[in-house]
Amino acid sequence: MIEVQGYWPPEFAPVVARFKENFIDHGEQGAALAVFHRGQPLLSIWAGTRVNKNAGISAAHWQEDTAVNIFSAGKGLVALCVLQLVASGKLELDAPIARYWSEFSQQGKEQITLRQVLCHRAGLSAFHQRRQDNDIYDWSTIMNAIVVDGPWWEPGSEQGYSPFLFGWILGEVIRRVSGCTSFNDYFQTAIAGPLGAQCVFGVADDQLPVVADTGPLKSSLAVLAATDADSASLGKLMKADPRGVTNRAFANPMTLMTSVNSTAWRQAQIPAANGHASARGLAAIYGALAAEQLLAEPCRPLCWTEQSAGLDRTLGVPLRFSHGFMLSQDREDCRFGRGARAFGHPGAGGSLGFADPDYQLGFGYVTNRLGPSLLIDPRPRRLIDSLYAIPELAL
Repeated sequence: MIEVQGYWPPEFAPVVARFKENFIDHGEQGAALAVFHRGQPLLSIWAGTRVNKNAGISAAHWQEDTAVNIFSAGKGLVALCVLQLVASGKLELDAPIARYWSEFSQQGKEQITLRQVLCHRAGLSAFHQRRQDNDIYDWSTIMNAIVVDGPWWEPGSEQGYSPFLFGWILGEVIRRVSGCTSFNDYFQTAIAGPLGAQCVFGVADDQLPVVADTGPLKSSLAVLAATDADSASLGKLMKADPRGVTNRAFANPMTLMTSVNSTAWRQAQIPAANGHASARGLAAIYGALAAEQLLAEPCRPLCWTEQSAGLDRTLGVPLRFSHGFMLSQDREDCRFGRGARAFGHPGAGGSLGFADPDYQLGFGYVTNRLGPSLLIDPRPRRLIDSLYAIPELAL
């Protein structure tokens, strides 16, 4: 029997009912949803169970503070850090990254700008040379690998999603110009800490037990989603060229795909892919953005102003980007809210965070059951639909 825990206004009962349906009808095991409105918590619900094999937990109840790997949903948080430093005058979007990281200016990367990396037009989508499995856990090793590698195509000429290098490159720039000891140090000081948001890149020892392991979604939903055009396109790209950019973007090294429940993964800093957050923590950050907090007014439009759009060379699907955030498209699986300025980022398997400034809403959804959808999973899509079906005055 699924029992939904948390708090919500009475008029949001349809959202809670749809959340419960994801467990009953669509294979959900443990998940949480949070919504902030005008910077304040409006709804926070959770249900189901979690496993944490490293901590010896085989079946614990999900709690509001349960954290889970949000994968690429963390990319928007990395982008926010960059935009804060732009707003303070410490970074310039069209400055070469080499201005802030001199060693970066090798192998055709001399003129690559922050803006190009943010909107996935730098050609830095994967490592060319095969990396060792443990490389991803050591920041210095990865920085050295980036320095000696080069772009896959002329920077600025094409859009190609960067699943992992995006976060490492921007994280190093943030670390250098902020004076902080690490990317996560800046993120905690400037964003998570002031908001009291449970979100971290590099889980501390004492927080490891509250993390939920992730695993595949087991339901007919997964079968249906696996046959959609986007998943099929990505699979074809990877099979067609084992040494090509798509394959190496996700599987060089293989630990990028196989180690996500390990302690080494959880305690490393892989900013584009290993943020660990609760739904409330994710919603708090996007809620603050929607409520005109965290980012000075002259820079706020950077979150929703389109910088790149088209058929993505890495993923093989059409995508739109602003400065580090994905933007909505006229398709069911890529709509961040309903406002014209909505922006956010999905994570592999289902987690999702977005801000809708037009409605002043921040949305955070996390799950431990990973579906195969490439963009926004059907489970949070249902929740979004039910949320925006509530009369506007209720919001």
